[in-house]
Amino acid sequence: MRTILITGGNGGLGRGIGRYLLERDAECRVWLGVRANRAEAEKLAGEFPERCRMIGLDVTSSADWKRAVDEIVSVDGRLDVLVNNAGAHRDHLLAAMPEEAWHEVIASNLDSVFHGCRAVVETMMRQRSGRIVNIASLSAILPPLGQTNYAAAKAGVVAFTRTMAKEVARYGITVNALLPGYIETEALAHMDDEARKQARLGIPMRRFGKPEDVAAAVAFLTCQDAGYVTGSALKIDGGIF
Repeated sequence: MRTILITGGNGGLGRGIGRYLLERDAECRVWLGVRANRAEAEKLAGEFPERCRMIGLDVTSSADWKRAVDEIVSVDGRLDVLVNNAGAHRDHLLAAMPEEAWHEVIASNLDSVFHGCRAVVETMMRQRSGRIVNIASLSAILPPLGQTNYAAAKAGVVAFTRTMAKEVARYGITVNALLPGYIETEALAHMDDEARKQARLGIPMRRFGKPEDVAAAVAFLTCQDAGYVTGSALKIDGGIF
């Protein structure tokens, strides 16, 4: 049984990745890391009661990461895959950005990846195997206005990924990053009809992505056949350059 931990498990992308893996791999168990809001994650866990579990996890807390990883390993005896998916936006032009908005976004998007990877790496090194996928963003390389905090955090995730990949490659652990563009999740809910129309016009495929588009890349990067792919940063954006 392959053990997979996905953070941000109550969000649309986290659930989409979890569902995709559960439906295509009968030999996996998915743990959804969640904080306060669990309603949507509970629905997915209810559909796969034997192979999908929730675990409380504040991704900005190193102590919480240690507790969660210890619990998973105590139950399953191993941890094969970590998908660092949790994150948050607080967009402001820099001149008007509250200091707490900077620190909150850095903590939820970049610090969380540091805490998570550090929490799982010893277990994976002992196993001599592991797959880590860090969900960055297209903002890491094509940052829009108002995202100095988010773009900096996600660019940091890409650099972190490439550095860690070099450090753990000899242990059979791969570390890769995905850079989604516009994906149909609650993250786009704030856009009005005109903003959505203009966004689509900037996408060569003329559509927003679906969680399954990201999940398919996660499935590949975490499978046995992708054992020689590490340190990569793959855009999933419908062709935006």
